[in-house]
Amino acid sequence: MARAGVPVVLYEMRPIRQTPVHQTENLAELVCSNSFRADDPQTSAIGILHREMRRLDSLIMAAADAHKLPAGGALAVDRNGFSDQVTQAIASHPLITVAREEIGGLPPEDWDNAIVATGPLTSPALATAIGRLTGERDLAFFDAIAPVVHRDSIDMEKAWFQSRYDRAGPAGTGADYINCPLTREEYYAFVDALIKADSAETHAFAEENTPYFDGCLPIEVMAERGRETLRHGPMKPFGLRNPHPGTRKPYAVVQLRQDNALGTLYNMVGFQTKMKHGAQVEIFRTIPGLENGSFARLGGIHRNTFLNSPKLLDSSLRLKSDPRLRFAGQITGCEGYVESAAIGLAAGRMAAAERKGEAIAPFPPATALGALINHITGGHIEIIDAGPPSFQPMNVNFGLFPPIAAGEAIAAGEAIVGNRLGRKAALSLRAERELDKWLGQHHMRAAE
Repeated sequence: MARAGVPVVLYEMRPIRQTPVHQTENLAELVCSNSFRADDPQTSAIGILHREMRRLDSLIMAAADAHKLPAGGALAVDRNGFSDQVTQAIASHPLITVAREEIGGLPPEDWDNAIVATGPLTSPALATAIGRLTGERDLAFFDAIAPVVHRDSIDMEKAWFQSRYDRAGPAGTGADYINCPLTREEYYAFVDALIKADSAETHAFAEENTPYFDGCLPIEVMAERGRETLRHGPMKPFGLRNPHPGTRKPYAVVQLRQDNALGTLYNMVGFQTKMKHGAQVEIFRTIPGLENGSFARLGGIHRNTFLNSPKLLDSSLRLKSDPRLRFAGQITGCEGYVESAAIGLAAGRMAAAERKGEAIAPFPPATALGALINHITGGHIEIIDAGPPSFQPMNVNFGLFPPIAAGEAIAAGEAIVGNRLGRKAALSLRAERELDKWLGQHHMRAAE
């Protein structure tokens, strides 16, 4: 916003009010990992997002590049150097005033263009005020995350489409779930593996007093309550028949439900878990049909404050019920340092354009940033009868990108779409070109 010529007042509650985990008063202090993950835009969605943020002149990426450490194909940073550079750049900018104080509620009514950019440790007073404004049901304080699988990695020679008892719910056809069958032996081996699995390491600030709701018990907790518990819970086989020739009636079934409007991602119904990520992959790949499963997101249950953004926010990240308020960062329902910063970058450009009376086109959905915003503001499918909102935070991944249509021309000979690596390269190339067009349209060429 400041680079666009708009004066900014940045309210930061630290160090006047500290959090349980921050140790300094610097901005952009990294409290967990110092990795921004894979930096290769040809093979990773996060690498594409890195590239786009650099093209958009991101301060976060500039500081990361200036303080990167050896980390193979990942972008890891020196925590102190990175944070110092971000803090200095903001504090020294002539159009930015940093106010070290807590906003103990919603931004005052006379703030007609405000961005709320908070994370999992949102100030309790602010979180309470946001809850009152949005409705308590649409502000979550705990993730209950089930793993999400890339649709094209599911073996449909073992799995099949069917709704339980062939029921067609709202917008359904009666074949709305992917079903993965287990025999009696496979089921008991699966339960034994869950009970033995290592639980994820927890951060005291995030996990202390985390409640287990009846509707989102970790599957390993359910397994510990009895070897038949899962068979009468999320893995019940009733109302399902395996159509593949020569198969028996399944003893248990894992169901996967479409997670995004594109149909590229499916979540494992009822499979929220606190197991370590490595254990999740190892155990879930023993499920017939998921032997080669590629996971866009793994499971978890932890403290996190985030909005039911697809319902509450418009495509410009503004609160539909109070458009003077725009949200950015982790509270919007993205996961990860880079994704949170990217949403902030987009929100800042949108807010600056609004302040100056300029039009700004949406980020193209084929870009990483556009795909992430689309997921946050409407790409997720809300399950009406699922109890609490089913929207959950997610990292950027290739499943959020619109698929390349059959026959769509990327460039002759430049990308082969028929295999996974070729598909990623094609998506990367398309994203790069779409962002170039967007930048040309807005005459806002970023530094190389």
